[in-house]
Amino acid sequence: MKKILLFSIILLSGCGSNTFTANDLELQEPIELTISDEANPLKDIKKAAFKRKYILLNQEPEAYSTTAELYAVGDIMMHYPQILHGYDKEVGQYSFDSYFTEVKDLFVDGEWVIGNLETPLAGEAVGYSGYPQFNAPEQLADALKNAGFNILTTANNHSLDRRENGVINTLKFLDERKIHSTGTAASREEAQQLLTVSKNEINMGFLAYTYGTNGIPIPEGKEYLVNLIDNDQMANDIQKLKTAGVDIVTVSVHFGSEYQRNPNELQKNIVKHLIKSGADIILGSHPHVVQPYEFLELQGYDGEMKKGIVIYSLGNFISNQGPDQGTALYTDVGVIFKVAIEKHFPENKTVITHIETIPTWVHKYYADNKKNYRILPIKKMITSKEDEYLPSNTYPLLETYFEEVSQHLHSINAIPIGGFSN
Repeated sequence: MKKILLFSIILLSGCGSNTFTANDLELQEPIELTISDEANPLKDIKKAAFKRKYILLNQEPEAYSTTAELYAVGDIMMHYPQILHGYDKEVGQYSFDSYFTEVKDLFVDGEWVIGNLETPLAGEAVGYSGYPQFNAPEQLADALKNAGFNILTTANNHSLDRRENGVINTLKFLDERKIHSTGTAASREEAQQLLTVSKNEINMGFLAYTYGTNGIPIPEGKEYLVNLIDNDQMANDIQKLKTAGVDIVTVSVHFGSEYQRNPNELQKNIVKHLIKSGADIILGSHPHVVQPYEFLELQGYDGEMKKGIVIYSLGNFISNQGPDQGTALYTDVGVIFKVAIEKHFPENKTVITHIETIPTWVHKYYADNKKNYRILPIKKMITSKEDEYLPSNTYPLLETYFEEVSQHLHSINAIPIGGFSN
């Protein structure tokens, strides 16, 4: 029995090819894409479509395919009421696991689970605080790890809220928990090591950039601390990943106008530049509300046609914002952006086979003498209508949110149902 098990998980390695799909539906002809493994054998084997075959000496390689899924969320914020919520006076410790109880199961099948960490984890010594200069307890990283996150972007307008030490300590706390990060760096050498994470023989590169740091200057000579949006640098980084053989390049960009539900022209121009440079998936953050997704097909700078998909803003995944707090409508709504990817061997062809959007809502309520927070998958809530903490008059609001946000996500340019290939 032991021999059979070991024999069944023999791994093959392969290099890479440019692909894509439609929101919430399967493609008849998937989109074709161009090119530290933390492989978890148990997680890899559970995939029904994840079939491996070994090659006998002097025989032609047999065809097989592997699959993996990317789950992306938007802004992970920590206003001061959230910090107070997480403190347990009896044990004298912080815990934020309850944020993610209702969505944790959604991430189980995700090989890459990524979000925008929009708060430094600078350490208790400098004091915890919310807006305007954030510093969250490092236990937030524990809760994110427990919820399934294995990648966090750290390039945003709050990256330097606690200056250089805040950047360095944040990276240290994430590294201690084996959470990958991209967008900031503790040294020039570290900044030059672009992040790639391989799952099920699919190699994905991750980059992250921000429009600025709220006027806080990056120390002279230490520009490596935070990746700023720069056309030349972004194009060079994408090319570096492609040259290294990645199958897909995912770029997170912190840009746009706060509380605006549609992308502005600057956002659109940056996205076009990224796709022309070879980016395949673009994840937007900063507006704090959900903006639509769009498929683009453009002539690249190398003369070849390029295809890419962008969601201009994933909205707030967790925060204290919302109409109940006097902020804009829909600031308590986010989306989980799910992308299914398939790689075919021996041709090393990578395709995106399915895209799904899962709207979420931050539920804020009082219990046990304090304000509590939960991220709820809206569709699940309005389908069951059996949540013990939701009053009955909340369900009509959630139904309206779900219908409106779902339509809004698809309002620009849907991917053709028949699919396409490069």
